[in-house]
Amino acid sequence: MEDCIFCDIVLGKEPCYKIYEDEFALAFLDIANDCSGHTLVIPKKHYVSVLDCEKSYLDAVMSAVQKVSNHYVKNCGFDGVNIMNASGDGSEQSVFHLHFHILPRKKNDGLHTFPKLPKNKQSLEKIVKKLKMSDII
Repeated sequence: MEDCIFCDIVLGKEPCYKIYEDEFALAFLDIANDCSGHTLVIPKKHYVSVLDCEKSYLDAVMSAVQKVSNHYVKNCGFDGVNIMNASGDGSEQSVFHLHFHILPRKKNDGLHTFPKLPKNKQSLEKIVKKLKMSDII
């Protein structure tokens, strides 16, 4: 896609600090360099978000997310990972090429990556009526 920084990285037009690559996905360090090992995992084919990504491609990208995450915990001394994604303008997505953030974590590292959300005022019964999918098995 034209004017997509992540597509330019995949094509080699822009540099990256590559962590992992396979036929479908590329993982590289986030240039924000805000926490040690902050990694982005992207599909090599342009998709805007999880909402438009073909299932087979999304499966391959999630497999890469899992491989990199396991590597960080098993081989790099981290205790766990946070995996984050924003899909769509209303979710604060800032780069409109599907990507997952992996934040490698250590116990007591002082990072607070989960948002603190205010209590929702609607009942769960009301919410489930709106959101329940009809084809649940």
